[in-house]
Amino acid sequence: MKAIICNKYGLPNTLDYQEVEDPKPQKGELLISVKACSVNFPDTLIIQGKYQYRPEPPFSPGSDIAGIVESIGEGVKGFHKGDEIVGFNPYGGFAEKVTVPATDCFLKPKGMSMVNASAFLMAYGTSYHALKDRGEVKEGETVLVLGASGGVGITAVELAKLMGAKVIAAASTDEKLALCKEFGADEMINYTTENLKERVKELTNGKGVDVIYDPVGGDYSEKAFRAIAWKGRHLVVGFANGDIPKIPLNLALLKGADIRGVFWGAFTQREPKKSMENVTELVTWYLTKKLNPHIDATYSLKEAPKALEAIMNRKVKGKIVIDMEQ
Repeated sequence: MKAIICNKYGLPNTLDYQEVEDPKPQKGELLISVKACSVNFPDTLIIQGKYQYRPEPPFSPGSDIAGIVESIGEGVKGFHKGDEIVGFNPYGGFAEKVTVPATDCFLKPKGMSMVNASAFLMAYGTSYHALKDRGEVKEGETVLVLGASGGVGITAVELAKLMGAKVIAAASTDEKLALCKEFGADEMINYTTENLKERVKELTNGKGVDVIYDPVGGDYSEKAFRAIAWKGRHLVVGFANGDIPKIPLNLALLKGADIRGVFWGAFTQREPKKSMENVTELVTWYLTKKLNPHIDATYSLKEAPKALEAIMNRKVKGKIVIDMEQ
């Protein structure tokens, strides 16, 4: 089979498109013929050896896959050869075939395209876990979303609005903010031309925001935290800016505020029942047309390094997907 292989840690241009042996499903696994795999910011980190876990090369990046069950490992129940599924793996998805633990797969909803299905699980799963389980967002509260036009940011805007919150979207260009408005944002902040802290204060009449959804990190984290409301919750989702912030803890003391970590991958492993309940809710919302994944572009498998470069250069609005049919 063909695959994108990380033979040594490095940037996207060091990846290889090559022939490799087909994987074989082990106990508890499904072998999936991949039809689509979405591209996520952690993919750009894992190939550099900078993510929370570091697979030893050679390996394929890519975590969110949609495809067809080709064969079934020992002990797997509830799936059959030919089933169309959506699955999550830490890596391995930028390939024509991949093995995935059956516990991390569910049947693809009928009517959902393979491209949309691959863009759905990680982005919406992360944002819903963040807002519902970690942020405990309540109707009428105000949610500030940093990096609001990105792959997870746009889903946070959409979900927070669906959960009854007032949503303030913060992004780096007016074009990106226009997309956020389409997905339900009530207010917009361009944090390259406006003072983030002061604008948040203005938009909340000095109260501050109840919840900060932060997949960005860097300098923006502290600026946002300084505009948090009393007993607010700052959700640490990721560090797309590249720098891990060091927030002065006296700010948390003065605001009675919480800094809460969000690690969806660990959540799915540690609390599988609760995770599946979240996925079921998300799929229901999709089928009732309350959620609409935004696909900015698709790439062929051979073009996957270009897709990763687009993510790293912050040229993406919403999601991009590796489409094996291209």
